[in-house]
Amino acid sequence: MSVQLGMPVPPSGNQAATGAQVPPPRPAGTPVGLWDRYGRRATDMRLSLTDKCNLRCTYCMPAEGLEWLSKQAVMTKDEIVRIVRVGVSALGVRELRLTGGEPLVRADLVDIIAAIRIEHPDLPISMTTNGVGLDKKAAALKSAGLTRINVSLDSLHEETFTKLTRRPFLDRVLAGVDAAWAAGLGPVKLNAVLMRGINDAESPDLLAWALDRGYELRFIEQMPLDADHGWTRRNMITAAEIRELLSRDFVLSSDPRERDGAPAERFEVRRRDAASGEATGQVLGTVGIIASVTEPFCSDCRRTRITAEGKIMSCLFSREEFDLLGLLRDGASDAELAERWQDAMWIKPKAHGMDHTGLGAPDFVQPDRSMSAIGG
Repeated sequence: MSVQLGMPVPPSGNQAATGAQVPPPRPAGTPVGLWDRYGRRATDMRLSLTDKCNLRCTYCMPAEGLEWLSKQAVMTKDEIVRIVRVGVSALGVRELRLTGGEPLVRADLVDIIAAIRIEHPDLPISMTTNGVGLDKKAAALKSAGLTRINVSLDSLHEETFTKLTRRPFLDRVLAGVDAAWAAGLGPVKLNAVLMRGINDAESPDLLAWALDRGYELRFIEQMPLDADHGWTRRNMITAAEIRELLSRDFVLSSDPRERDGAPAERFEVRRRDAASGEATGQVLGTVGIIASVTEPFCSDCRRTRITAEGKIMSCLFSREEFDLLGLLRDGASDAELAERWQDAMWIKPKAHGMDHTGLGAPDFVQPDRSMSAIGG
């Protein structure tokens, strides 16, 4: 059977049912790699090391936390290294992002990175973290082979930070950011989610602070991935609103560099003259805006996700997961692991877990997992 990339071939029979553990096989003749039915190839792996987190961010987790996975359910260091090996060596993965939960809570984090680096000397390895405890580990992470880091930072004000995260850890996060910079884990990128009436008015000051220190700030539209399922499109701060908020102090212009599948649209930033309203001086740096809801970029998505318990998620909003770790523990060969991974990615939804974009649309169904349980 010949297949033309870009032409969706829906799975058939009960194999297409939500929650199926074995994806339907790809049609014969499909290319090697993590391709899907729409002609997209995943080369960016997001791999979650744990579902545990030491913050309770309102847009992610309930105040009381979640029921954590057992230690036996989570991938071991050797299992993580093997899955990365299959992705890189057999399936064309070109970039690895370690996520959580909070990766820093894993006692063997440095060992995991070192083991991956030994096998893949040239692989870019980044990590997303909330920064709590990073000041004590940044140098070791760099020495082990971590390339760069993203730190979540929604506010520079202790009261606001505590309201959003339900933890009084702002000083610890800021110390972690500075330690990452000092260790050479640059460019240090900061991720901020704006919440209406809480931290949205702080956005220009947060950008000014990041620019002064050489950090790359990215604002992320709040997505319906909160454990409380309280998200509404009406209440979220949109990318257009973010640009308007920043325009108080800055003039944004499109970054001339190719986006190249990146989720963030980048803008060059210049100071706005208060009297004339025009841009003044040289470019101060860049800012990114990830508009997953209002300006989706699904058509150029290049990501594949592995959860902490080794499930393949082809889309952040997919309600289908396919077990890779169970297959590995049953003695599967690398070729068999690669085959399942490819089959799972082949049926990746077109957008937002559906056959069309539309977070907040009437037919959108929020995934059962929160962001912390998926791995960003």
